[in-house]
Amino acid sequence: MSEPLIEATELCVRRHGGLVLDNVSLTLGERDFITLIGPNGAGKSVLLRHLLKLESPNSGTVKHRQGIRIGYVPERFQIDPTLPMPVRRFLTLNNNQSAEAVEALALEANCGGLLDKPLANLSGGELQRVLLARALSGNPHVLMLDEPAQNLDVSGQLQFYQLIDALYEKRNLSVLMVSHDLHMVMSSTRQVVCLYHHICCSGAPDSVARDPEFVQMFGPEMAQMMAVYQHSHAHDHTHDHEHGHLHEIKP
Repeated sequence: MSEPLIEATELCVRRHGGLVLDNVSLTLGERDFITLIGPNGAGKSVLLRHLLKLESPNSGTVKHRQGIRIGYVPERFQIDPTLPMPVRRFLTLNNNQSAEAVEALALEANCGGLLDKPLANLSGGELQRVLLARALSGNPHVLMLDEPAQNLDVSGQLQFYQLIDALYEKRNLSVLMVSHDLHMVMSSTRQVVCLYHHICCSGAPDSVARDPEFVQMFGPEMAQMMAVYQHSHAHDHTHDHEHGHLHEIKP
């Protein structure tokens, strides 16, 4: 068995006198596709920042495999509206990407038509695709995304998640994503981790959707909706053996 790409062990993070992360352990291996879900304030983004080693926990450890490359799409990205930087220039900052490589990255992230557009003038969906291209520029082993589709409409969300899925299939990488778009998550991810300061439940989407803690957290109506959605999704993807055969769940 190969060494994990990222391994968090018994992370505890305190803020304002309370536990934001309570004894959280998580392992990301090669070709994993994990989505963190949970209500607002559950600690999802905090966990992601600790997995990135941007912050240090009060206790516990985070280990990265030696030489690991991580591409990161943050939840928020502030742009100075007075900065006249085109997308093409943004994608070459602090790296040695050739013009051809930039063109290829932009095409792969579905933002090829934006290269000469000012970064400050992009829509929410356009900016997310550009940030994705930037995250891919270092040929990462791991792609981390924090609520990547939160400012998109339903059609934009679907297109973005389909793009992430296509990148996962095309590139030899692992994906760790924070999301609250449960209907999208349950159809596209391979593993779900449900977090509410501690890990409540984890596993394949079909097993998580019928877990009592998931039902308690999101309600029986959401659990039933996930079951119906997965059942429909399975009929649309019966040829996809890697995704597994989903079936209707009785919560």
